[in-house]
Amino acid sequence: MNTSEFILDKVAPIFNKQGYIGTSLSDITNATGLTKGAIYCNFTNKEDLALKAFQLNINLAITPLFHEVAATKGSINKLNAITKYQRSYYDLVKEIGGCPMLRAGVDTKFINPLLFKAAQQLSQKFTIGLTNIISDGITNKEIKQDVDAVKQAKIILSLIEGSSLLAFTHNDPSYILSCMDLIDDVIIPDIRE
Repeated sequence: MNTSEFILDKVAPIFNKQGYIGTSLSDITNATGLTKGAIYCNFTNKEDLALKAFQLNINLAITPLFHEVAATKGSINKLNAITKYQRSYYDLVKEIGGCPMLRAGVDTKFINPLLFKAAQQLSQKFTIGLTNIISDGITNKEIKQDVDAVKQAKIILSLIEGSSLLAFTHNDPSYILSCMDLIDDVIIPDIRE
């Protein structure tokens, strides 16, 4: 592990837990045991470090879901793979402070445009991915022809992210489980051909 990787490994959870603006240089140097100079020898500035920490948190928390969905055949199976993954999401991300996309999107909107843009792009990627899954299901006659793919994608993503927010707010994963049940038991059967 090189120095940059070491720093990211130590500070990525701190950025996610304390917020990207709420994490001070002292927090970073205390977590790594390195000096300010050593930190900035490896990263341009705090914003650069925060962006790379965000990317690491995404790689840990969300990229495995994208791989799982890509390896799954059929639109309904892909939607079920998403809800299955989300059912264990709380336990997966609780040690790093919650959903990194949600944390960065809320925490950085007005203070770190680059990081906010990265969170926004990830959210858009998620919405586009869900839209494509649903559209493919329509084409392959797994999903009803009259389903609005974009609208359903936004509803599903809202249930995923909203339930994550509430689960971490209340330290209660049942918010996520209930919303995944809703997707599995109501939304998917309602759009299924």
